Amino acid sequence: MSSVIRFGTDGWRGRIAEDYTFENVRRCAQGFAQYLSGLGYAGEPVVVGYDRRFQSEFFAAAVAEVLAGNGFKVHLVDKATPTPAISFSIIAKGAIAGVNITASHNPSTDNGFKVRNEYGGAIPPDGLREIEARIPGDGGEIKRLPTEAARERGLIETFDAAPAYAAQLHDLVDVEKIKAAGLQVVVEPMWGNGAGWLSRLLAGGKTQVHEIHSERNPLFPEMLRPEPIPPNVDVGLDQVRKQGADVLIITDGDADRLGVGDENGRFIDQLRVFGLLAYYFLEVLGRRGPIVKTLSTTTMLNKLGKLYDVPVYETGVGFKYVAPKMLETHAMIGGEESGGYAFHGHVPERDGILAGLYFLDMMVSLGKRPSALIDMLFAKVGAHYYDRVDTRFEGNRQARQEKILKANPQTLGGLKVTGLDTMDGYKFNLEDGGWMLIRFSGTEPIIRVYAETTHADRVQAILADGLRVAGLN
Repeated sequence: MSSVIRFGTDGWRGRIAEDYTFENVRRCAQGFAQYLSGLGYAGEPVVVGYDRRFQSEFFAAAVAEVLAGNGFKVHLVDKATPTPAISFSIIAKGAIAGVNITASHNPSTDNGFKVRNEYGGAIPPDGLREIEARIPGDGGEIKRLPTEAARERGLIETFDAAPAYAAQLHDLVDVEKIKAAGLQVVVEPMWGNGAGWLSRLLAGGKTQVHEIHSERNPLFPEMLRPEPIPPNVDVGLDQVRKQGADVLIITDGDADRLGVGDENGRFIDQLRVFGLLAYYFLEVLGRRGPIVKTLSTTTMLNKLGKLYDVPVYETGVGFKYVAPKMLETHAMIGGEESGGYAFHGHVPERDGILAGLYFLDMMVSLGKRPSALIDMLFAKVGAHYYDRVDTRFEGNRQARQEKILKANPQTLGGLKVTGLDTMDGYKFNLEDGGWMLIRFSGTEPIIRVYAETTHADRVQAILADGLRVAGLN
């Protein structure tokens, strides 16, 4: 019987040598090739990239051989490259799609197969389902053309994605202003693809960049996984305190997500960062346009939308929902709870490097360090507090989902429940405008429980009640 490959919120991920094998990667590539051919793109160019994980460059080569075997012209990156640079390369190369070999923030045991459309953005859910349906079974036909033969026929060529992407960053951000500001910046690329980027972009001025964990090490020492949240960021936060730096800028394993630490070595959660970036666009840059947010991120955005008279659209979790909505609405900014943010004038895809530059530009433009920026945001929308708990589970997912619905809690953390949204998971709205969300991961056997509230002393109580509703406590 064939092993079934399922795409989650951002493609397929699996455990290396268990289900993530060369055979299964080639199966995915064949399914993607057939999907693209079905759209009428046979023979068109496709970008293939990869990260710093174990064997990623070889898995990427395997994908390139399959795409070439199906007649596509492959632009294969010449080194581990940030996911946003790969997405931008789709536009720069005039390609019709992309494949990226990365498991993003997953543990070191995993790797992944991300797919992108002609806009450099995530493929919507209906497209992902069609790709799944076209993946051949075990032993099914997979067309391959060996790399050297493909190169001779002009079907595989390697390229450096950095120059075009760097030029795009300079077009979007006044990098020279940041370089001249004299900031002390600690950069934490989490052993990943973002290594060296901010150091190069900001070199030669008064601003000093101190980078840690910049070598390639697929084991990701000193962290559980390359995800820009505590405790994975604790080493970077400690470096800020030791060096007396102004800010910590963190990118995840493939550099499409941003994390931030303040000048006191305290982590700024992703919801506050999203609120700050939206405030920066609205107030500092004077931009106007829709905001797209997933249901798992902050209601501060809704308050900003009302204050600045811009619409706010809410989607399910994942950029497979955010990217299409950004394109549909010509959004100014879009993002999600995991620290992924996208911006108008760029690809509709998360970009941790660009988001980091925007954050630094906000500091320079307003002359404030991160803690003062938070105070400024809260003066506009009120204080908001957030946390999340991830718990592995076993057993039947459907039974757990039924249990959550039957629980029907009237209060959570002492706050009255005012409604339930089941668009993507189970989001219980609370009387103070906050919320608690229970959601099953699309890529791992994990239940995530999230909470946001205006009461600092209620967050943990809301999470504890959420775990009970989910049958985990």
